[in-house]
Amino acid sequence: MRIPIGSDANGYGLKEHVKAWLTEHGHEPVDLGCTGPDDGEDYPDVALRLARSVVAEDHDRAILICGTGIGMAITANKVPGVRAACAHDPYSAERARKSNNAQVLTLGAQIIGPQVVDVLLDHWMRSEFAGGRSARKVAKINALDAAHPPTESSPDESS
Repeated sequence: MRIPIGSDANGYGLKEHVKAWLTEHGHEPVDLGCTGPDDGEDYPDVALRLARSVVAEDHDRAILICGTGIGMAITANKVPGVRAACAHDPYSAERARKSNNAQVLTLGAQIIGPQVVDVLLDHWMRSEFAGGRSARKVAKINALDAAHPPTESSPDESS
């Protein structure tokens, strides 16, 4: 599976670890930035680029990493059609997929380390949307996206 991945400078080291994990588990990471630990690109720019990629290319999974994972989740969720969830424990990572059908997992490099990330990735990658009672709720989220499509004044990557 091709999996877009992005980070800011705070998340760069963990991003490289996640790319290796994905490759080791038979996936193809698609690096959407940043380019190194001294890269000054802001997390909203990376998150927007990745979120737009998820929608345009219909990616089933993508990963964003910053200091806490929170800013990436907030930004990615501004793009209609994206459901990004920040997880720092296995149960949340699993439920992000099973209950919320989140395509984007956000992680905090200043909160968790590589060993925890390995566990989170394992839970998140093995989980699928369970539907059931959650299907009605995800449909409501999708309806909100449809009711608020992007406009010409929406932020672009050059901002």
